[in-house]
Amino acid sequence: MSDWERARVAAHHAAERGLSVFPLTANKTPAIASPHPPKKVGTCRGECGRLGHGVHDATTEHALLQRMFERARWATGYGIACGREPHHLIGIDLDVKDGLDGVADLRALETGHGFTVPATATVATPSGGWHLWLTTPPETRLLNSVGKNRDHSHGIDVRGTGGYLVGPGSLGAKGPYRFAAGTDPHTIATAPPELLAALAPKPAPVTAPDPASLRERIHHQDAYTRAVLTREADKVRATAEGGRKTRLWASSAAVGRLIHARALDEALAHDALLDAGLATGLKAAECEYAIRRGFQAAATTSRAA
Repeated sequence: MSDWERARVAAHHAAERGLSVFPLTANKTPAIASPHPPKKVGTCRGECGRLGHGVHDATTEHALLQRMFERARWATGYGIACGREPHHLIGIDLDVKDGLDGVADLRALETGHGFTVPATATVATPSGGWHLWLTTPPETRLLNSVGKNRDHSHGIDVRGTGGYLVGPGSLGAKGPYRFAAGTDPHTIATAPPELLAALAPKPAPVTAPDPASLRERIHHQDAYTRAVLTREADKVRATAEGGRKTRLWASSAAVGRLIHARALDEALAHDALLDAGLATGLKAAECEYAIRRGFQAAATTSRAA
């Protein structure tokens, strides 16, 4: 059996379990090239109906999956989209290379925060690490994060909404991905709430944007992006007390679609909305929460992963 055939068969098995999948190259990148010109890649998330949108192509439909693999005879693996129904899967990636020890970091989190990760489906990676599969409640929107974004647990990365995991049965450039010995592939345990809280990226200190610098940064955007960002910020500033947080969330979700289309830098969008929210009298923490949730909502409605 060829590497392509093994990956195709494994992907179909995953789809039978309700996991949304799509073909990958040996380098863990989407196997089907984007149908859009280079400057337009990322502006469409599959709405055009063609293949080549990476994790946004992920499916449980066997006929579509077969068509994708037939289009990508060079594929040697498959990706599993995180955050999709019915499992709302997240992946806890434990690195054990380059001086990192994700296993020890996880044990330290368990001890320090008083929880235990239950036995769950676990994939052994070619580098000697582990991918723990966990399910979350439907309302959970955990975004991707890496250990370097936290002041602890450096060896733990998270694959959440908008991300994907390399599926077992895949062959990567450094070797195969397989279910770990002793693991039950059919058991996907629920993520402890304490784990999700501990792995959330550390929020940066909130500082009000410099008005002159902010105006200059907005001015250098293209006309459409500048108009959307200015319009949504003005909506926030015009909102009276009682609806300010809801308005900030809605405007963040609207602007977030530009971020996830790679048409707008997230830092600029954040600063413009934060400036608008602070102008209404909201506290910095309230603004940060509404903006973050709005961006997460945009990621969820714009995807897959």
